[in-house]
Amino acid sequence: MSTHAIFRAPEPYNEPPHSFAPGTPAREELRRRLGELESQQLDIPLLIGGEEVRTGDTFDAVEPHNRSHVLATVHKGGAAEVERAIAAAGEAWHDWSRTPWEERAAVILRASELLAGPWRSTLNAATMLGQSKTAHQAEIDAACELIDFWRFNVEYMTRIYAEQPASSPGVWNRIEYRPLEGFVFAVTPFNFTAIGGNLPTSAALMGNTVVWKPASTAAYSAWCRPRNLRASPLKS
Repeated sequence: MSTHAIFRAPEPYNEPPHSFAPGTPAREELRRRLGELESQQLDIPLLIGGEEVRTGDTFDAVEPHNRSHVLATVHKGGAAEVERAIAAAGEAWHDWSRTPWEERAAVILRASELLAGPWRSTLNAATMLGQSKTAHQAEIDAACELIDFWRFNVEYMTRIYAEQPASSPGVWNRIEYRPLEGFVFAVTPFNFTAIGGNLPTSAALMGNTVVWKPASTAAYSAWCRPRNLRASPLKS
């Protein structure tokens, strides 16, 4: 059944950063999460069509400030995995490209809530360990900036959809925006965790499917984020 309403997304706002001042709960939570992540070594697969794929061809994700400390073993993708990821993106396109914009927006806004809440210390800690950032640098990048990207991108999407042509008397000109055919290939850098989260999800928000290739030196933080978006990430 079709709906008959013009939906308005929640008003976006900038996420306030934590100070991590001595004695604050945020400082203690981050300290605890750093210890937990540093005490374990992850096995990071590729994610293709929602399935974990382990190729056995791996490299170590290490702390740049302590290269002898291995954070994770990361599986690399080759030509076969690239083809699988492209095929998975093509298959997902049929449903995702037809998903109403408000439902796509709800996925992104939910991700922002998860990052602002229970996933915040995890992604901050992963960015500190994997990319040698300070608590402040990780907070304004991995947490606040990415939360802001997700909140404001929903607003920007609605502005794009609201942009309509003028009509002469007796005529109603309308523009309907549709996703790209095929897929978007998102290659993200190592230096900003927020870019790693924003580049693939901004395309997905507009109804596109995505093959995501994060930088190998940021594979650790790329894995340690809210993973509930219908994209097809390819990690290598």
